Amino acid sequence: MKICVLIPTFNESKTIAGLIKKIRQQGLEAVVIDDGSKDNTPELAGDSGAVVLRNKENQGKGASLVKGFDYALGKGFDAVITMDGDGQHLPEEIPYFIRTAQYSDGSIFIGNRMSKIKNMPYLRIFTNKFMSWLISFVSGQRIPDTQCGFRLIKKEVLKKINLSTTKFETESEILIKASRLGFKIESIPIKTIYAGEKSQINPLTDTLRFIKFIIGQLWTTKS
Repeated sequence: MKICVLIPTFNESKTIAGLIKKIRQQGLEAVVIDDGSKDNTPELAGDSGAVVLRNKENQGKGASLVKGFDYALGKGFDAVITMDGDGQHLPEEIPYFIRTAQYSDGSIFIGNRMSKIKNMPYLRIFTNKFMSWLISFVSGQRIPDTQCGFRLIKKEVLKKINLSTTKFETESEILIKASRLGFKIESIPIKTIYAGEKSQINPLTDTLRFIKFIIGQLWTTKS
């Protein structure tokens, strides 16, 4: 299975080089999609051996993911792994995703942090549980941690889903539309890593955008 690792970034200069090094040590191609960083994230990523795709202006995490998906399909990869660039996802856990995907009929494999929430902020726990319940309901599949961005997605999914969002709700859109197309989603237990980093999600605007998106999905069955 030919796999690349997609890392959407925005001002991740503190962590990106170390992350790429560990990914490349596993023989995997790292693809950084930089979303208009104001620091030297893209330069550090390139110097560390990653393929760097750049958005001149900040377009949103979803737009970066779509650009990465297009790159992966164009290069003939069988699957992609998506990871955040801020150090919350451990590259040492990548082999778990790959091994599971190779012997499973599932199409999306998503990290599940909810069985190990000792270090997770209480607000994040509540938000994750509520959103996971809601997305699971809309998707028709039980997904314990829908908000986790650490995923393996096979090319069959990327070829068939038509994504319409560009911000943080894109990750939920992927799950909903893949489910409606009949793709099986599996969860993989991963560790919870928090070091006091600040979330890039805007509590007001991103929540309102997400609610609007979910309401729209409740009234449509189109993929």
